[in-house]
Amino acid sequence: MSEKSKVIEGRTGPWEIVLGLEVHAQVASNAKLFSGAAVGAGAGPNTQVSLVDAAMPGMLPVINRHCVEQAVKTGLGLKAQINLKSHFDRKNYFYPDLPQGYQISQYKHPIVGEGEVIVEHDDGSTFTVRIERLHLEQDAGKSLHDQDPNATYVDLNRAGTALMEIVSMPDMRTSEEAAAYVKKLRTILVYLGTCDGDMEKGNLRADVNVSVCRPGDYEKFRETGSFSHLGTRCEIKNVNSYRYIQAAIEYEARRQIEILEDGGKIDQETRLFDPTKGETRSMRSKEEAHDYRYFPDPDLLPLDLDPAWVKRIEATLPELPDAKKGRFQSQYGLSAYDAQVLISEQARADYYEAAAKGRDAKLTANWVTNDLAARLTAGGIEIENSPIFPAAIGELVQLIEEGVISSKIAKDVFERMWLGEGWASGIVEKQGLRQVSDTGELEAIIDKLIADNPGQAAQVAEKPQAIGWFVGQVMKATAGKANPGVINQMLRAKLGGG
Repeated sequence: MSEKSKVIEGRTGPWEIVLGLEVHAQVASNAKLFSGAAVGAGAGPNTQVSLVDAAMPGMLPVINRHCVEQAVKTGLGLKAQINLKSHFDRKNYFYPDLPQGYQISQYKHPIVGEGEVIVEHDDGSTFTVRIERLHLEQDAGKSLHDQDPNATYVDLNRAGTALMEIVSMPDMRTSEEAAAYVKKLRTILVYLGTCDGDMEKGNLRADVNVSVCRPGDYEKFRETGSFSHLGTRCEIKNVNSYRYIQAAIEYEARRQIEILEDGGKIDQETRLFDPTKGETRSMRSKEEAHDYRYFPDPDLLPLDLDPAWVKRIEATLPELPDAKKGRFQSQYGLSAYDAQVLISEQARADYYEAAAKGRDAKLTANWVTNDLAARLTAGGIEIENSPIFPAAIGELVQLIEEGVISSKIAKDVFERMWLGEGWASGIVEKQGLRQVSDTGELEAIIDKLIADNPGQAAQVAEKPQAIGWFVGQVMKATAGKANPGVINQMLRAKLGGG
């Protein structure tokens, strides 16, 4: 990515954006972080609330081992340091929908330390985002303001649900890079099975830290590690779509630049993004860590992980996106672009591998990423629910490979497959779509064409491209079913022309 694209022109000269993200990922678990209450959307209000979640007197939290395992697995997937010793802290803060009056989180001693994520630009180039930490914490409940004109309703179903907060370093420089990072992070979490990545339900959401600086200042920050070279940042809370992440960043950067160019200063604050207006608005002044009065939670023992247990978790890790992409390139001879498109969703990668078994890998990739993907998107269907099975795409590719049908006829066959007319071979036989490769049949058509058009035939020797007219006529005579490769070969033998 060119340096120029990172620059925003202001009235007083160029500016650059600096971005760091805190991604909150809901842990894939059947129970909450410190209670046995069920987790999951769709339940009636306050039906998934234990006495612990409601903070009844005398109730004590008990750590959910599975949630700890999921955090460790995520850390390993992010190539991060797993801290064998960590502990939980109380973050004292007024949440109207968290009855304890504090959040159990991790502060100085998180379960996961530094890691990294390699992210792809649209053009296939990559950049690295350093992960500062991953910590476990409990989610708050939900305040509903639209149920009654005079009252706020509180639903505690989400209170106490386990979250992983994944904190990046300020390594992103454009809104596109921030969206690409969240997309890649989501892919990794879904592959690991540690978060379902459902952004619509808020199971994956990002707090975006935005600041602006003059060109050259960011490089000074990277050399020295001193934040004094960077501008004051504002945090935009709970953004839950790639489009909104980009829109929020672009609006916020412009807002900050205008204030600075008018001689003002940026207040460090927490802001919300309003998608209907496409702008951010102030929510509250940003607290510092000391404002939260963190202290170790006296009801929870420190976490002390057995190195052998961590090793066992590591042994269960699936093949992750970067490794799968490399394998698709070496095993199937795919381009980096094709491999990236296929691995971006685990279900798509699995579908492709099933379809490509014993088939032309590139041709199969084209069908999965183009025709099938377009149909699925138009129908709002996930690939795992595709009405066309992987083996059926494999059979269609086989018919093209064997010359039974042309690529053009295959498009018609695919449409019929989509409409539920059966598998490719059955459709080809039933509709009489088999490609004509019989040289005897084609020779008779070609000989008649040459005899009827001697002028055109004579031209081919001087102008080889004139052979295209004959190819078109043979295709017409066979209703598009002639094998173009065979026609070309036969015409060249009879007419010359290259």
